[in-house]
Amino acid sequence: MKFDLDIEQFWKDEEISHEGNCFSKSTPQVALGIRMSDECVFAELGEEGQPWGYTPPERRYELNCRYNEKARQIVGRPLLAESKPLPKEQQPKVTIPHYRQIGEIFGGEYVFDGQTTWLKGSLDDSDALKKKLDEVNALTADPEAFRSFVLPADWDERCRAVYELHGSRPGQFRSIRGPVTLATSVFGVENLLFLYYDDEELYTRFADTIGDVVLAYIDLFIKESGHTDEDFVHGFSFADDDSNLLTPDMYKSFGYRVLKRVFEKAAPNPEDYRFQHSDSAMGHLIPLLADFNLTACNFGPTVTVQEIRKYMPKTRIDGQLAPFTFMRNNEDDIIAEVRRDCEAAKENDLRGLNLTTAGSINNGSLLTSMRVVMAAIQKYGRY
Repeated sequence: MKFDLDIEQFWKDEEISHEGNCFSKSTPQVALGIRMSDECVFAELGEEGQPWGYTPPERRYELNCRYNEKARQIVGRPLLAESKPLPKEQQPKVTIPHYRQIGEIFGGEYVFDGQTTWLKGSLDDSDALKKKLDEVNALTADPEAFRSFVLPADWDERCRAVYELHGSRPGQFRSIRGPVTLATSVFGVENLLFLYYDDEELYTRFADTIGDVVLAYIDLFIKESGHTDEDFVHGFSFADDDSNLLTPDMYKSFGYRVLKRVFEKAAPNPEDYRFQHSDSAMGHLIPLLADFNLTACNFGPTVTVQEIRKYMPKTRIDGQLAPFTFMRNNEDDIIAEVRRDCEAAKENDLRGLNLTTAGSINNGSLLTSMRVVMAAIQKYGRY
């Protein structure tokens, strides 16, 4: 490495660098958001596998244990969960069942292609969309019908058994991929873009129906989790990669409408968690997203810390190291981007940077590159 790393001091400083959502004046250095990911074990250990696909629990446990042993040597900490599978006789006899996902409400199908799962749409034109929206509007207008459609027939029985055995309930509904990404998945990218110009009324109706469905899920799982409207856990996050495809006017009439309604319901208080991820070139939408006073954001690598901070002075920035820079493992390139972002965070003592990748941490990203990031923070990220 180009720089020495005092690894013990780094982790002492890191322990307090996240205080105050990374804005605390007592934090000594830029916070580190990188903790790697399960998919990184394959390249790191030279093992075959599907980074985005299924790995049997026994093999996952073995790989993660080996990876963590290497991580202790290189970065001074274990990073991945080591969940040892229970013997078959000790495994839960009943589990909370799967339920229909939001894409299925709009006629989509979740398909595993051998590497990852994609949402495949079935709506080819505006007539098909209108018909589907009529069906969905009728469904969300009747909470009992919506519940029956989303939850499997044995839901109550199995959830009751899980609660009696383990004392646990289903979780709340607190995140989705995002309204624009949902729409492009079930209706198509070009179809959605042209719809804005061809039939703006249907375009906004599509957005409002997505909003209705998200709110219906939120309400349903507030109840299923054992909460009420008065005591449910606040907070919501969106992962809307395709939002960058829309102009500000198009987004204001679509994604913005959904976020506004959902945050008003699920995160109405200033201190509530509100998060947006869009690992794309979506700087043109930042002024609109600023209206929501996001707690944190994770935007694409072409968006700069300065751009975000101009409109979002109090939002934690999870970024802005390019994922492909990190996974190419070129020390000079990694240092240059980390230095750039650290200096931007130190400018006028703005703070609020949680240095991680502007998008996913992918297989191929090595522990030695994480160590380079740590050393660069220690050299350039001191407040």
